[in-house]
Amino acid sequence: MKLVILGNSGSGKSSLARAVAERHAVSRLDLDEIVWEPGRVAVQRASDAVHADLDAFLGANGSWVIEGCYAELVERALSKDPRLIFLNPGIDACLRNNRQREWEPHKYSSIEEQDRMLPFLQSWVAEYATREDECSYSAHRRVFDGYGGEKIEVVQWRPRLEDLGLG
Repeated sequence: MKLVILGNSGSGKSSLARAVAERHAVSRLDLDEIVWEPGRVAVQRASDAVHADLDAFLGANGSWVIEGCYAELVERALSKDPRLIFLNPGIDACLRNNRQREWEPHKYSSIEEQDRMLPFLQSWVAEYATREDECSYSAHRRVFDGYGGEKIEVVQWRPRLEDLGLG
């Protein structure tokens, strides 16, 4: 199995990726883990280091699930012909999910730090349709529409693995 999950922050990428990885015993990569500087919130690493880490993950694992919002990195992973899932439940669902998010210790040193970042995150998520960066709706739409492999766009909130053919 090779699977890439793309979507806005709060769309359910991490939850779906964890469920798939556990169910199918495959390696999982959250792209934030290679994009951000270790121990620094939302500070991006140099792109050559990020690309090297992604390429190493792809080379070291025959079966995997990758999730993230970085269109350029998703496109790099799509060179391996995975199935692509675009989670697009709408901005309101993403905002609601972010408010209910459990602490992510691989990203934040404390729940307090995560809570301090929430207003910024919510503002960024709310601008999904109007931003023009690689994490925007327009970038995600371009990647999804341009991919010739197996793909599915999911607009409902929290799809079941069985509904996605991943049961």
